[in-house]
Amino acid sequence: MKALMIACALAALLAADQATAEPAAAGDPLDVFKPYCGKTWRGEFTGGDGQAMTDVSRWELVLGGKAVRTVHSLNDGVYGGESLTYWDPARRTLAFVYVTTAGFRTEGTMAVDAAGFTAHEKVIGDPDGVTEVRSTWRLDDDGSFALASEFLKDGQWVPGHSIRYVEAPEAEVRFR
Repeated sequence: MKALMIACALAALLAADQATAEPAAAGDPLDVFKPYCGKTWRGEFTGGDGQAMTDVSRWELVLGGKAVRTVHSLNDGVYGGESLTYWDPARRTLAFVYVTTAGFRTEGTMAVDAAGFTAHEKVIGDPDGVTEVRSTWRLDDDGSFALASEFLKDGQWVPGHSIRYVEAPEAEVRFR
């Protein structure tokens, strides 16, 4: 479950009830991610089993500016994943796909608001039985960002986790 917690947190990416995000008239729909891109972030939290967790993620604008790539690793590579977030013109929303080292993946959409964004994703192949995730991301005035999530498991929404990320240029995403 702890792997899924991080996976879905960064599925990155991460729209509650399938809300859509319209691109700004003069802007790019990926502009909401610019404060995160080109940076490495570290978040520390306690997993559901009481174990200390450290998540390191790197955000980059890729594919000629058509997508945001996020790679991350939990506890120096015990678990990791990669996501691509892009504007889906057919659905008129930000969409993403996330693939994990644990063998499952997620697909979802995001909605943008003034403070950040919310995401809703379907989980495919999670061994713990989680089938959906909802999350919110908020960039704070101090430059950190907060993430909170919840999971649909056995037909019930249960609290996921809350993590505060700070920029950590020295941190490295590692895969084992």
